[in-house]
Amino acid sequence: MEKMIRKIVITGGPCAGKTTAMSWIRNAFSQRGYCVLFVPETATELITGGVAPWTCGSNVEYQKCQVELQLTKERLFRQGAESMKADKILIVCDRGVMDNKAYMNEEEFGEVLKALHGDETSWRDNYDAIFHLVTAANGAEKFYTTANNAARYESVAEAVDLDNRLIASWTGHKYLRVIDNSTDFEGKMRKLESEIAAFLGEEHPYEMERKFLIEYPDIQWLENHPLCHRIDISQTYLNSDDGEEIRVRRRGENGNYIYYETHKRSLDGMKRISTETRLSKSEYRRRLKNADPERRTIHKQRYCLTYENQYFEIDVYPFWHKQAILEIELRDENASITFPEEIHVIREVTGDPEFKNAALARLR
Repeated sequence: MEKMIRKIVITGGPCAGKTTAMSWIRNAFSQRGYCVLFVPETATELITGGVAPWTCGSNVEYQKCQVELQLTKERLFRQGAESMKADKILIVCDRGVMDNKAYMNEEEFGEVLKALHGDETSWRDNYDAIFHLVTAANGAEKFYTTANNAARYESVAEAVDLDNRLIASWTGHKYLRVIDNSTDFEGKMRKLESEIAAFLGEEHPYEMERKFLIEYPDIQWLENHPLCHRIDISQTYLNSDDGEEIRVRRRGENGNYIYYETHKRSLDGMKRISTETRLSKSEYRRRLKNADPERRTIHKQRYCLTYENQYFEIDVYPFWHKQAILEIELRDENASITFPEEIHVIREVTGDPEFKNAALARLR
């Protein structure tokens, strides 16, 4: 059996249940046969040791220390995981690098990127999945407290604001799930467990994706929305056997990209088995030599939008000027969807072969 190592982030606003979630994850996934490794929260380590935004020369100087330590710890945990005999290893990060962005303005974040020779795409997409626990201050206000954490000082309004900034920092990642407070706390933990299990393929290893044809969106509204992030995607289909779809994708922004290969097999109009592998740039280029000659490479701009704890992906194509595609992945195909009022749905096209990217790529 080939070793599987997955690295995920558990993040969230103040009083969201993150500490309890770590114990829950250890118990749940150890029982499922995983070796569960935890990368402890870096801010707590530094601040309790005396290195803090208020003791360093500036917030930027502190953030440089925090990000560099975070990256080092994750690298060493990965190095350790690769040496282990376990077949299934889950690396759980108690917050990730992009959490730091919520505590900086854009200028400060740019300074940290430059100082550490980083780029936002690599830092954000270095993780396989992100799970955000919504603060109790949003939806479970009576349980919001600062009493159980000496470092917590935010009011309810400040906690909600920070929660949104954290979501904004991760918006753009290809696998972001927001766990809200629509159930009791045990239900929240069970939902988190279920979402992680689904990501790992332990429960229902298929996507339930609903797709909608929408009117061409207000790009300015999307660009200015605090919980929206634009990603540039180039998607090329490869030669494959009947019934299977193989594609390679370049995904990123500002000249910085991550590369993937995806194999998909449909079960019905809404459910698909999907497996994805990260590629190096050279591997991606080699795969392109096996491109399907009957299909063009699809170039599109994807707007990742978090709205009402839902994660929408809006694809804008250069050859369409009156319409676009909106997609959302669901754990329950009967779940209700709340669309922003700025989005105007023409009709649902889930399962309609005419609106699949593979069809749009076909040369006519």
